[in-house]
Amino acid sequence: MCMVFNSIDFLIFGILFFILWPFFNRKNNLRWSYLTVMSFIFYGWWDWRFIFLIIASGLIDFYCGLAIAKYEKRKKIFLILSLSGNLLSLSVFKYSAFFANIADDLFSRAGLVTHFAENLPGFTLILPVGISFYTFQSLSYTIDIYRGRLRPTHNILHFFSYLSMFPQLVAGPIIRAKDMLFQLAVQRKASWLQKWDGIKLIVFGLFQKVVLADNLSFFIDSAFEGKMLWTGSLYWWLVMTAFSFQIYCDFSGYSLIARGLAKFMGYHFKMNFNHPYLSSSMKEFWSRWHISLSTWFRDYVYIPLGGSRKGFYKGILFIWITMLLSGLWHGANYTFIIWGAVHAFLLSFERITKPAKRLGIKPGKLFIILFVFLVTTLAWVFFRADSMGQARDILIRLFSFEKSTAGFSDYYFNNLVFLVLAVLIELTIYFRRKYAHLFHYYKKHSLDVWMVAIAVVMIIFFRGEGKQFIYFQF
Repeated sequence: MCMVFNSIDFLIFGILFFILWPFFNRKNNLRWSYLTVMSFIFYGWWDWRFIFLIIASGLIDFYCGLAIAKYEKRKKIFLILSLSGNLLSLSVFKYSAFFANIADDLFSRAGLVTHFAENLPGFTLILPVGISFYTFQSLSYTIDIYRGRLRPTHNILHFFSYLSMFPQLVAGPIIRAKDMLFQLAVQRKASWLQKWDGIKLIVFGLFQKVVLADNLSFFIDSAFEGKMLWTGSLYWWLVMTAFSFQIYCDFSGYSLIARGLAKFMGYHFKMNFNHPYLSSSMKEFWSRWHISLSTWFRDYVYIPLGGSRKGFYKGILFIWITMLLSGLWHGANYTFIIWGAVHAFLLSFERITKPAKRLGIKPGKLFIILFVFLVTTLAWVFFRADSMGQARDILIRLFSFEKSTAGFSDYYFNNLVFLVLAVLIELTIYFRRKYAHLFHYYKKHSLDVWMVAIAVVMIIFFRGEGKQFIYFQF
């Protein structure tokens, strides 16, 4: 069982970690050793055997990083070794079954019977938690050294304290070595202001997860699992709207908690979500959604391919390659690839037509934001569906305009209340930003205290059924 942030196991682990932290946060090797060991305990709580996987991945990149810096003429060989080792590990555990099934299907169409999927070793069918996150994090280390943007650390404990740092280990944000190694290189004591910021981030993160996301899960899961008694377009539009907020609150909640825990250690993780459903374009959406991943693909895939430097049409081609890879990163299923393709189409269409400019619409208008939310919600159908067939059926129901059977609003009343609450929170933030001049700074801190207090009360009394974080599966 994975040690999730909203569990008693993690509460005990966290209390113990921060009680002992001041005693180990003195000398570099002592601090790095403590952080690495405790992070391995945190990760090994799920399955201790996969600790060796992250160690192997880390050792490859640590020594490849040193070799890249030392052997200038041969550095490309060591970069390829790093890329091969990490991507091979990711492919074996995450994609071997997917590609084996594809091969079986192709051979069966040619009249040949193969059993590639059935003959896969048992360990390849288990997906190590967080493998996509720490693999990308480790890869960025060697790539940045190769590009001359980072000097390698010569201390292996220093490297592993960065790679395995438990707050972000299993579900991000994907932190870069150039942002974190220098922070770990010196003793950092959290100030009272940092600790207060950490408390706010942790509380608001738990609120998003256990109050909003977990209370929406029953409504959504019963629909996708075919356990619902109701049908109709309105019902399914509410289901998909609920999922849009569930995945946002679930993942954003995790990122906030991770950032808050880092604050308590005196470290800073960059923002991973910035209210993406307030975006007025798809480009803006991707600058606000899962920022650490979208910037990773931008810096290590889109720009190296050529970005927009190689012409308009090649730029669109590179968008498609980047988004398809992003979809595949999320999961070994056709649905994720189509989800990436939908976003590639929307981004390409937006770049070609520039709809806001042609219509004379100023970005930020509420109905443009609602339109972006609408198309994003439709794309989430593929992300959440178990198969292409299920995604097709849901899209048909969304646009069939079939009257919804009466009664579902009463049965799911409690769940829908939290959906309304999630929407109201985003609208409040929208209008607060739009009319920022009406909010006085001197009221900010007292308002924060009230917001934290209300969130704590709701976490205690209105928490939903405990669920693992959605992005653990990636």
